[in-house]
Amino acid sequence: MIQLHYYPGNASLIPHLLLEELGVPFELALVDRARQAHKSPAYLKLNPNGLIPVLVETGPAGELVLYETAAICLHLLDTHPAAGLAPAVGTPARAHFYKWLVWLTNTLQAALVIYFYPERWADEAGAIAQVKAHAEAKIGAMLDQLDTQLARAPWLLGADFSAIDPYAFVLCRWTRGFTRPARSLPHLGPYLQRLLARPAVQRALATEGIAAPLV
Repeated sequence: MIQLHYYPGNASLIPHLLLEELGVPFELALVDRARQAHKSPAYLKLNPNGLIPVLVETGPAGELVLYETAAICLHLLDTHPAAGLAPAVGTPARAHFYKWLVWLTNTLQAALVIYFYPERWADEAGAIAQVKAHAEAKIGAMLDQLDTQLARAPWLLGADFSAIDPYAFVLCRWTRGFTRPARSLPHLGPYLQRLLARPAVQRALATEGIAAPLV
């Protein structure tokens, strides 16, 4: 049995989307950030970093507790290879899959964390505002990089949808309040609409109660 500890619209939406795309049985366990549930002793036993998501998988071999969004996604892909949501291991396409996955989590998502939590890097109001502004500018350049990639093909890896696309979708939707959001770019905008049209995306957004604006 697969259980995903989540909070609506959080990074946990990424594996939630992937689970919907895979079509495997799973259940959701709400971690109420509004009540600091992610800092509770019980949750910290699952993830000592106090971050969401956590995947708990129970099977014949026992219980697997896994945190880090990218690691959860890779595990789900490894255990459901027939779904075809990632290129075959050892191929050039798989190498590009790894490249985009690491870039999304280590570059774009890291910059988004700075944007949303600038007080972690500065103390004074003016400095906090400056950190936030610099982060938004850097993220803008990263959105341009995604937009350029999508000028070549409908999905990030080319002609075929892959697990990279839900990851990009969630990070792009986090920019919806920016002066220049992802949806405003010429190729990213239609790309996000293609993702919104997918039944798996619609199911996940509805289940989490995510309201407009969706991107």
